[in-house]
Amino acid sequence: MLATYTCAVCGEEIETVVDESQGLDQEYIEDCAVCCRPNVLRVHIDPETETAEIVSEFEE
Repeated sequence: MLATYTCAVCGEEIETVVDESQGLDQEYIEDCAVCCRPNVLRVHIDPETETAEIVSEFEE
């Protein structure tokens, strides 16, 4: 499933692929495609609407 998040470092909107087979609530680190800085992504998938909400934080 495609979803977007806002990079916690540079503020760019980034499109990413969320693997639905990993559960409805996920947490992982992904580097920003623009500034290459790591973001901690907290993902929640809504099974009714089949959409993903992503909150990003800077990985220190």
